[in-house]
Amino acid sequence: MIQGIESAKEVGADLVLADRNIQITFSRIWRGIGMKGKATLLSSIVYSIFSKETITEEEMEEMKERDMLDSMLQELTENFPRLKKPLIDERDQYLAQKIKHAKGNKIVAVLGAAHVPGIIKQIDQEHDLETLHAKPPKAKWPKVVGWMIPLAIVSLILYTFMTNPAAGWQQTLSWVVWNGSFAALGTLIALGHPLAILTAFVAAPITSLNPLLAAGWFAGFVQAYMKRPNVSDFERLSEDVFTLKGFWRNKVTRILLIIVLANLGSTIGTIVGGADVLRLFFENI
Repeated sequence: MIQGIESAKEVGADLVLADRNIQITFSRIWRGIGMKGKATLLSSIVYSIFSKETITEEEMEEMKERDMLDSMLQELTENFPRLKKPLIDERDQYLAQKIKHAKGNKIVAVLGAAHVPGIIKQIDQEHDLETLHAKPPKAKWPKVVGWMIPLAIVSLILYTFMTNPAAGWQQTLSWVVWNGSFAALGTLIALGHPLAILTAFVAAPITSLNPLLAAGWFAGFVQAYMKRPNVSDFERLSEDVFTLKGFWRNKVTRILLIIVLANLGSTIGTIVGGADVLRLFFENI
């Protein structure tokens, strides 16, 4: 791609960045692959970060062969049946349409090798770019569930307070302790600053009752303020993300770890604390 840009400048050609916006592609992938597909994709990405597998230049050249490309695309279809359409097929159609209607008598298209077979098939057909560029509507049920759980927790605690104040205080304490402790533990595992750990503990019981907020955001903000990343952290970033030690050592990735682990801890705390609130509710009916 870089060579294509440089060559266009050298000959004075008009440069057209024809691929679909990556945010649109990611949005269509994420909302189209389902829960199982998301779990499989995320686990594969995490595995690839820590994988030490290397590829030689000779192997890279072999991947450009038609048979090898077909084999890889077939493997992608088998492992991620709902991923190939938005990632490959739709972009083949989008690119083909943009190439076909590009200005000029002579057009040179610089493509990733995996797109060549599909674009050859799609270039003679007409495709609706507006449809291919549209974001799919968000599902409503996650929002409904996200608000129903905290409303149920609050309702149970309020009802218990009205019937048995002592049990209501016990529910409140259980909710605060479980939520705060697990969020703080996640921040501690990420080697967060003491104030970030305290922030996670205080924020988790509150943010767990609001789907629009997350304890990890607050803990991560405090960590970024107290342990600000410097230039060397960003310079080492491309190397540190490939090792566990690097993830914890680099101040940039440590902030991300704190956000993730604090949120994960808060989620666990919500489940445990919510179960305890429910237990105390039934015991005091």
